[in-house]
Amino acid sequence: MPPAPSPWPSTLAGTPAVAVIERAIERRRLSHSLLITGDDHDTLLAVAHAIADRLLNTPESSASYLPDAHPDCLHLRPKGKMRIIPIGKIQSPEPGTMRDFLPKLYVTASVSRRKVGIIYEAERMNVESANAFLKTLEEPPANTTLLLLTTRPYALLATIRSRCLNFRFPGLGAAFTPDGWSAWLADYQTWLGRLSEGVSDKKAVADSVFAAYGLIARFATVLDFATGEAWKLQKAKLPPDLGDDEQVAIETGISNGLRSRLFADIEHATRTFALALLRQGDEPTRRALTAAIDKLEHDVGLLRLNLNESAALEDFLLGSLRLWTRKG
Repeated sequence: MPPAPSPWPSTLAGTPAVAVIERAIERRRLSHSLLITGDDHDTLLAVAHAIADRLLNTPESSASYLPDAHPDCLHLRPKGKMRIIPIGKIQSPEPGTMRDFLPKLYVTASVSRRKVGIIYEAERMNVESANAFLKTLEEPPANTTLLLLTTRPYALLATIRSRCLNFRFPGLGAAFTPDGWSAWLADYQTWLGRLSEGVSDKKAVADSVFAAYGLIARFATVLDFATGEAWKLQKAKLPPDLGDDEQVAIETGISNGLRSRLFADIEHATRTFALALLRQGDEPTRRALTAAIDKLEHDVGLLRLNLNESAALEDFLLGSLRLWTRKG
């Protein structure tokens, strides 16, 4: 019995984008290159697998496989701690490089009538890889569909974007609450409350600083635990022959994704804290909130330069201590 078709994410089933893709597949008129974008990589992964499953496992196929294990489904992921998709050597390119991936697209399919190539986190292609891939987009192999997954489409070359049919999919919308995170956010808002009421004497200043470093330590614990739990779930879904470099890259990607969500929650908690005062027309609070959000966005931007998340949070909290205590 063939495996059940890979499902669309439950929140996307029946949406116009899915209907357009399914209709194009049925009519065998799907574009040769699709740019699949959105805010949540897991959603993009589920969409790509649903498309690959419908393209590869047809009545004409001699066998059926899940997309992760299908011999006619090729996968290219970022490698190593730097999480890039490298070009690879000209002679005997290493597995997991663009020069290893591209020639395989031109090999005749083995069990299906088509082939599918999936590039995960496509924005991680370096310049050489992107230019090599662009040449394939300009002259795509016959009976092959290329799926580019990215949460940052504008990090891709404009010439690559222009040669792909673009579909954007929203995230699953599930609540994200790692163990201990709700308590952290509540304590953070309590800390802001104490600051906004005024910190004048030396003991109060010292207490606020110690509380900030307590939040930093707890943040690291929450992130490490959440990353470990998410990695356990993801690792169980990975193909058994995945290389060590690719596994490191996937785990790093999970950590970065979780980290981004936690910092987004901090921004939301900061705005929520200030909302009641803003409704009363509290101008000093408005100024402090604006400056704090700008500070947070600056520190989150530094994370892209490999600044440690604890260092970024430390800079934000100590900056917040000055901003909120001076708001009056």
